[in-house]
Amino acid sequence: MVLIAPSILSADFSRLGEAVRLAETAGADLIHVDIMDGHFVPNLTLGPQLVAAIRRETRLPIDVHLMVENPRAFVPLFHEAGADWISLHVEATAHLHKDLTLIRSLGRKAGVALNPATPLETLSEALDVIDYVLIMSVNPGWGGQSFIPSCRAKISKLRDWIRAAGRVIPIEVDGGIKLDNAEDVIRDGCEIVVAGSAVFDAPDPAAAIRALKDIARKLS
Repeated sequence: MVLIAPSILSADFSRLGEAVRLAETAGADLIHVDIMDGHFVPNLTLGPQLVAAIRRETRLPIDVHLMVENPRAFVPLFHEAGADWISLHVEATAHLHKDLTLIRSLGRKAGVALNPATPLETLSEALDVIDYVLIMSVNPGWGGQSFIPSCRAKISKLRDWIRAAGRVIPIEVDGGIKLDNAEDVIRDGCEIVVAGSAVFDAPDPAAAIRALKDIARKLS
């Protein structure tokens, strides 16, 4: 089953509650929240307060993507704020297995995010504690970027690697996914589609979510 996760980073923050409720009503499966610290990536976004506000507006799982240095220090804060899924960057931690184990110990799904140039092999010693893998198909830090075509091969390679290892680890893809390339990315192995500007910059965001759901349903 392919899931659709609208990225709230691209929504109008002055109407955040409305955007979250619209996404849920339109059939979204998750709400994706990008957290940036201005160090690991150049941009800066809000913190646990944002997640707590979203938690009050929806029953959907909240998927928090930590683009921060020292992610272990942030995990308990976002757990308390109501995050259901928490992913951290392999590039941001020297203790990947330990940090993922912490997320799991809190009863949350533990994800690993990889930048476009980061090799998949960095995950090899932590597969037993990974609940999902987030492949960045743009260089993180800003919404609205174009999909990096070479990431398609990376998604396919990860899909084959997971299968060969006998694991069930969903692949999430974030960055530049639009209605015109979503089908290709799903065929490559993406099982969780993160879409920001494709949804919230559309004339009708609800229709955009429904269109992505239709594509996902056709290929699931």
